[in-house]
Amino acid sequence: MREKIQGFITDYVMNHNHNGLFREPLIGFSSAEDARYENIKEIIGPHHLHPREVLPTCKTVLSFFIPFTKKVVDSNIAEGKTKVSYIWAKTYYECNNLINSLSGDLIEYLRGFNITGSTVQATQGFDKVKFVAPWSHKSAAVIGGLGELGLHSLLITDKGCAGRLGTVFLDVEIEPEDNKVPDEPRCLYYRDGSCTECVDMCPTKALSVDSLNKKICYEKCLHTDEFYSDLGTCDCCGKCSLGPCAYFE
Repeated sequence: MREKIQGFITDYVMNHNHNGLFREPLIGFSSAEDARYENIKEIIGPHHLHPREVLPTCKTVLSFFIPFTKKVVDSNIAEGKTKVSYIWAKTYYECNNLINSLSGDLIEYLRGFNITGSTVQATQGFDKVKFVAPWSHKSAAVIGGLGELGLHSLLITDKGCAGRLGTVFLDVEIEPEDNKVPDEPRCLYYRDGSCTECVDMCPTKALSVDSLNKKICYEKCLHTDEFYSDLGTCDCCGKCSLGPCAYFE
């Protein structure tokens, strides 16, 4: 079943990649009984759901990461520190829609194998006063072995940090693969303190070495949404994800 799911997700993403915005996805699995889920309310906060609060019969949490292509990353770099590129905003919007449709269609596909699934939306499911979400795609992806968090609090995967994440909850057991922990942190700041480009690139100074002011960050993202009002919801910025960890081959 692992191979069927991986094949479905990969084919789905690449078949919907008409504008060359995405690369092949990364896919990981974690057990709903992983100790980190059992302690998730202590690790992240009482607002965060356990997988079985999303799907009571959940046995496996499926995480996937859709990496952006280099032209998307380069477009946002080219606009400098303040303006978000049209291509980046468009990719953000289209990728969120892709994640939501992929997750729904995967759940429908798996019904044919008597597997029940559930999902949470790619974005917009967070409290816009407290700036917390009931589910962290990033945390699930870390548990699923897709990468680790950098100084910017983004997931750094084998293909970089520029991309979007999705989660699907399944009532079938799929054994997690052995997570290969890199010999050194992918984040250069955590490796040897040599890079703070994500902090330096933040246009509002919401990000620092010590913290992230989510309110100021989101205000900048809303400005992008207003600027590109023709696109649909594209409350994004992405400047902190354009450094050396943005794109790996």
